[in-house]
Amino acid sequence: MTDKTINTSRRSFVEKTAVATAGISIMPGVFLHTVAQAKPADQPVSDKNRWGLLIDTNKCQDCSVCVDACNEEHGIKSNGRPATDPQWIRKVKLRDKATGHTVSLPMLCQHCEHPPCVDVCPTGASFKRADGIVLVDRHICIGCRYCMMACPYKARSFVHEDITDQKVNAPRGKGTVESCTLCVVRVDNGKQPACVEACNAESKNAMIFGDLKDPNSAISQELKARGATQIRADLALNTGVRYRGI
Repeated sequence: MTDKTINTSRRSFVEKTAVATAGISIMPGVFLHTVAQAKPADQPVSDKNRWGLLIDTNKCQDCSVCVDACNEEHGIKSNGRPATDPQWIRKVKLRDKATGHTVSLPMLCQHCEHPPCVDVCPTGASFKRADGIVLVDRHICIGCRYCMMACPYKARSFVHEDITDQKVNAPRGKGTVESCTLCVVRVDNGKQPACVEACNAESKNAMIFGDLKDPNSAISQELKARGATQIRADLALNTGVRYRGI
């Protein structure tokens, strides 16, 4: 059996496992937008969808609601060394040198159409699903961290410590790389990512999740009506995460 065959079969296993695991009960959140934007649980992963996230920095406040929700959802805790703490999503500030205007925004995996992390991964552990979600297969990640160096958004973390009290919907492992999954198990169960639910539950409404290929989805309608920006659009990665107000 060739390495390519092994990698392909393991990718298939991860995708099928994600769908199967989606049946696990997760406490429901408060939805601002209809659940129809997420994939119905009985539908397989398909390139008919491309999941994306629109973040309005004009509404995004200097808070940590999205970060806290992500950490709670995936069992991410500080290891006591901030420099090496895992961060699936982090808040950053952008300042316009000319005007002094500052915006706060969440930075996470941008789920690129052409992800550099996938291109450089020597084992195929970094891969992109048919629906555009970029993931890491921890069974074959060797911790080389090439993907971390290739990511222009610094969106990946390396797990330095032993993992305890893991969440069943978010398997993690010491010595592997990890990043935002867009809450893939939630998506596969017809729900919204935890960060989006939390932001909207607090009435901040700075995040919209949905299918970029569906012209009738809320995210597509917003992008058509008011537009948005890709961070480092010059790299032509066609990111699934878009920002407004930067």
